[in-house]
Amino acid sequence: MPKQQNTPGHSRALTKTHKLSLAGVATLGAAALAFSLVPGNTQQASADSVAAAPVAFSAEQLKPATAGLSGQLADAQAAAAKKKAADAAAAKKAAEAAAKKKAEDARKAKEAASRSAKRAAVKPAAKTYANNLDGWIRQSLDIMKKHGIPGTYDGLHRNIIRESAGDPNAINNWDINAINGVPSIGLLQVIKPTFDAYHVAGTAKSQYNPVANITAAANYAADKYGSIDNVNSAY
Repeated sequence: MPKQQNTPGHSRALTKTHKLSLAGVATLGAAALAFSLVPGNTQQASADSVAAAPVAFSAEQLKPATAGLSGQLADAQAAAAKKKAADAAAAKKAAEAAAKKKAEDARKAKEAASRSAKRAAVKPAAKTYANNLDGWIRQSLDIMKKHGIPGTYDGLHRNIIRESAGDPNAINNWDINAINGVPSIGLLQVIKPTFDAYHVAGTAKSQYNPVANITAAANYAADKYGSIDNVNSAY
């Protein structure tokens, strides 16, 4: 069979099969183009719709958040109430303790005042002395001690025995003092001017009073000799 020659400017003749193939390809291409265009427009429209539409939440979606806030508020209120109650209890306890201490202090003060009053009411019994030479010397020593006059029991007793033999009414009517009109009188033979000058407050103002006589004579001896203990003869 002779070959068909292609002439310039003319296409080779297409068979029926080729025509059908080309038509199918064209159809598929158009369909693909249409598919690619349609979804693109649809996606843009959806995005615009989402951006423009307001966000809405249902009551069921908000319920957990609301419940959480309510629980926290309730917990905070409960904690505050508990702290307030604890503070009130502590304040009450402190007030009760202070009141108890005040009452206890008042009780102790009252008892102390009562004891002081009782001690004041119960005065110590006055010291008593025998009405004899021993008692007179001891009483004189207590008075001398109060006034800071030195002397001992032995020093007083020794000089009393030598001067008067323990007689409170003894009187010397023959020595120079008697001649001068001021006789020596009493346990320690004290003349009136000496007795008056060295009389000790709290004792009788009489040369014949044994305690007054001893105390005045001891006061004089302390001034002249340092102590009645230092006197061993007429003084």
